[in-house]
Amino acid sequence: MQHKGTVTIETPRLLLRRFRVEDAEAAFANWTSDPRVTAFLRWPSHSHVTVTQRVLADWAAAYEHKNFYQWAIVLKEQGDDPIGSISVVELNERVEAAQIGYCIGQPWWHCRITTEAFKAVIEFLFREVKVSRIEARHDPNNPHSGAVMRNCGLHCEGTLRQADYNNQGIVDVAVYGLLAGEYSPIVEEVDSDAK
Repeated sequence: MQHKGTVTIETPRLLLRRFRVEDAEAAFANWTSDPRVTAFLRWPSHSHVTVTQRVLADWAAAYEHKNFYQWAIVLKEQGDDPIGSISVVELNERVEAAQIGYCIGQPWWHCRITTEAFKAVIEFLFREVKVSRIEARHDPNNPHSGAVMRNCGLHCEGTLRQADYNNQGIVDVAVYGLLAGEYSPIVEEVDSDAK
């Protein structure tokens, strides 16, 4: 892989950029404090903006590493405040694979924003970083997240029983993947989006 770090990516509606500590209030208001957003995630909703500040400070420090990928999702028509995040949550250098995770504030669910952000990250990782495989996972009880994966061209490879955990406890996990040789930037659109 040819690591580039968290570079700014622009799409028709979105700016994917590095987080800044001063994003904490917007992030807290828009998604990190919302238990509906974190229901199927591994981290609990933040009880106070200082928790969000600490997380963003950790990310800001990690940006010096070229293999750290954590983007703020900014909807350009609404200014510079982030409304969600998308990141490489796990890298497997040996098989050149990147696992992607994402979340977005509830007011922006079902607006195809997550799909647009994920497609941009997929293109960047395949074309610039030269990963061989992109993977994403979701709790089957959160089917909208799987819809985003399918919208982005990922294939469902199976469901592992009681093989993951989130704020619901120990859960099944549906695994999706896309290989570099299968990638095409033109993916058929489906009328669904998710958290």
